[in-house]
Amino acid sequence: MKNSKLHPASGIYLALVMLFLYLPIFMLIVLSFNGTNSTSVIQGFSTKWYVELFKDSATINALTNTLILAVTSAITATVIGTLAAVGIDKMKKGFVKSSVMTVTNIPMMNPEIVTGVSMMLLFVFIGSILGASGVLGFWTLFIAHVTFSLPYVILNVLPKLRQTDANLSQAAQDLGCPPAKAFIKVVLPSILPGVIAGLIMAFTLSFDDFIISYFVSGPKFQTLPIRIFSMTKKRVTPDMYALSTIMFIVILVLLVLVNVLQAQGDNKREKKGGAAK
Repeated sequence: MKNSKLHPASGIYLALVMLFLYLPIFMLIVLSFNGTNSTSVIQGFSTKWYVELFKDSATINALTNTLILAVTSAITATVIGTLAAVGIDKMKKGFVKSSVMTVTNIPMMNPEIVTGVSMMLLFVFIGSILGASGVLGFWTLFIAHVTFSLPYVILNVLPKLRQTDANLSQAAQDLGCPPAKAFIKVVLPSILPGVIAGLIMAFTLSFDDFIISYFVSGPKFQTLPIRIFSMTKKRVTPDMYALSTIMFIVILVLLVLVNVLQAQGDNKREKKGGAAK
């Protein structure tokens, strides 16, 4: 029987991870309920900073812009990424397929500052050709966010496609079902956990992106990370602690949801495998 006790070195490592990663977040949450604006003295429990947050029209406007951008870009990236994953899955193994996967992974491996600067130059160049001024705004942010979210959607959907029986769609078509309807009725339910996981990941990446957004955004459309960065040039007010707490809880819920969906998908596959045996 294997010893399940935690090794001392592993315990120290775990304690350090908890200390350096989660203690600052814990302090942030505590200070968001502080009765004063001090970062060192805690004087009672108060929700006034959450009230002040929703009174800040500029911050709320930036939050609204961020949510609109994150939802639209995540849905678009999920649709395109799912279709791309289906196409990649149907490719035969070889140079073309490996090349497509390499190109797909470039946005993930490329430094964000390089991606941001290159996209900014591209958008400005296209704008100068078309004779348009002030091209940077919502649509440039939208294109950029869809671009860097696509690989994550594809990499979430591809494993589910590989685990799905390739004969299911063909069998549905043999029974008279059109290819598009066969995909929606047969294949899509099987890969749905991967599609949802990709959607949530794309939303999360878009919601908290700063570096790429900073380069491709214009003065008329400001996202929340850019708004927070502009405030760091002065003293950050405690209502930003409240906002960060809300963002942390939302992202945590989304990550838990992704893990639950993946676990449910694994359990279904195990049950099917056991029934087949």
